[in-house]
Amino acid sequence: MASGSRNEERWKERNGYHPGTMVGTQGRGFRIIKPEMCYFCFDVLYCHLYNLQPPQVPSFCNENYPLFVTWKIGKDQKLRGCIGTFNEMHLHQGLREYAVTSAMKDSRFSPVSREEFPSLHVSVSILCHFEDGADYTDWDLGTHGIRIEFNNERGSKKTATFLPEVPTAQGWDKVQTIDSLLRK
Repeated sequence: MASGSRNEERWKERNGYHPGTMVGTQGRGFRIIKPEMCYFCFDVLYCHLYNLQPPQVPSFCNENYPLFVTWKIGKDQKLRGCIGTFNEMHLHQGLREYAVTSAMKDSRFSPVSREEFPSLHVSVSILCHFEDGADYTDWDLGTHGIRIEFNNERGSKKTATFLPEVPTAQGWDKVQTIDSLLRK
């Protein structure tokens, strides 16, 4: 499937895309996130589900960034899979890998089926500008993602992550968000 595919048109319609929309920016003032990244994720998953040759190399930049791919399903956009990495990856390979991994291998869900494909929504999160917080409240709801690392009662190292949109979508304040991360 190539750019300009039916999936691309459906994605635009479903997600209210309008040309020129600023989807995400990086500190230097240019856009990293491009709608084509979401189209590419749909094309990759489609090819995987139907055992087709993978899509061609995309035209967006191929710089290295940590990234997450999130799949949601239906009109209510229930979470269907979300996996990513904090390790920097070339965007082309990272999106190719995590489009499939998040749809097929998120342990919270069964693998996405062909029948579900038309009802899917996808978002891509490119992570940048990591910094340690002074304390558990040193971040802004809806702006910053949050990652915690801690040792549980058995001494095992645990990590948990929420992307910036998760707490506000759940209606949580900062304390509820931290509590949810600890239970995750």
